[in-house]
Amino acid sequence: MKLHPKVTLVGAGPGDPDLLTIKGIKALQSADAVLYDALVNKVLLAHVPAHAQKVFVGKRRGFKAYSQDEINDMLVNYAITLGHVVRLKGGDPFVFGRGYEEMAYVKSFGIETTSVPGISSAIAVPENAGIPLTHRTVSSSFWVVSGTAFDSRLTNDLRLAIQSSATVVVLMGMAKLALIVSILEALGKSELPVAIIQNGTTSEEKIIVGTVKNIAERAAEANLGTPSIIVLGETVRLRKELSGIRVELQELLIA
Repeated sequence: MKLHPKVTLVGAGPGDPDLLTIKGIKALQSADAVLYDALVNKVLLAHVPAHAQKVFVGKRRGFKAYSQDEINDMLVNYAITLGHVVRLKGGDPFVFGRGYEEMAYVKSFGIETTSVPGISSAIAVPENAGIPLTHRTVSSSFWVVSGTAFDSRLTNDLRLAIQSSATVVVLMGMAKLALIVSILEALGKSELPVAIIQNGTTSEEKIIVGTVKNIAERAAEANLGTPSIIVLGETVRLRKELSGIRVELQELLIA
């Protein structure tokens, strides 16, 4: 039987395995090999056929199983030798996931590529915590920025964002929390509401809410680490109202 090399990029969603799309499940079920990242819930690998190879290629702060160049080459080699390769990445692979780079590399070898969008943690994690990114009376837009390389350009993006009423979501920003706080304080935003959500949408979820002036202290007290998402903006205040509604509904159901 002649092999048909193919690579499918699949977004695994924010952590809750039930948030993987049906199309993503179908891709996993037809895989001959799966290369998966550190933020992928391993429960999802149950959808993979027994014959398929499962390879961990994750990168976390201070550790990486393989370099990006090695991962690119593995995608090509597995596709040529095995057939259908699924590249499983957390969240949505086109949101700070280098998904486009990987697909472009594979495609340059004449190998068929396709992608399955995932539910981005930038949207799903705040929502799961009761924080809307937009609200018609509070915020009419939102920004998503990365905290992994807080160079001057990215800092300028953050400065522009917080000068508006937009909600700002910072991914991979815990290592730069002190810098983010200092920038906001310098701009007179000490009272701006902030939420930090660790392991969002999973059973290990932890949520800390405060303001710019006390969020670093609260995060340290709660021993928050990665993976965490930082949400900046007035919509964070709405979480309390929604939490109250949920409690009232629970009481009505009990009654």
